[in-house]
Amino acid sequence: MSDSRYRFELARSTQEVTSYYQLRKAIFCEEQGLFAGNDEDDLDSVSYPIIAIDTEVPASQNVVGVVRIYENQPRLWYGGRLGVHPDYRRVGRIGKGLIHKAVTTANGWGCDRFLATVQLQNVRFFQRLHWASIDEIQVRDHPHHLMEADLEFYPPSDERRPALAMSARQVS
Repeated sequence: MSDSRYRFELARSTQEVTSYYQLRKAIFCEEQGLFAGNDEDDLDSVSYPIIAIDTEVPASQNVVGVVRIYENQPRLWYGGRLGVHPDYRRVGRIGKGLIHKAVTTANGWGCDRFLATVQLQNVRFFQRLHWASIDEIQVRDHPHHLMEADLEFYPPSDERRPALAMSARQVS
């Protein structure tokens, strides 16, 4: 999935990874109040950060969306911490592009199942993108759905699997 203005890719440079964590913190800590201080956890050390880049703004401000993917057990992948900068939420393409990049990338790396915990207000959006709700759950005292992607809708990408991504601690 591509667009001349937006790119969806693995965060690779120190600046991209730093921007990835900054946007996560702004969304999940400052805006939503789901975490105090930062939203880092042990999964960050085994996750691959994916970013949405707006190619029409300066590099210091161009990361406009984030998501992470990780292999929980062989061939079982999860996506998480999907977030879009508030100024880009009405664009509609950013969340969809991040989801597509996340699932097609994991599918290319041998994924048999791709799951995510999705905030209640986003369940219908995911359903329109060929995801099914498996269970209703609570995460940090907020309603979520455990959802599964229809891998038939997300063909495997040819993205090479790099060494594990940098955590925020490594770029600080």
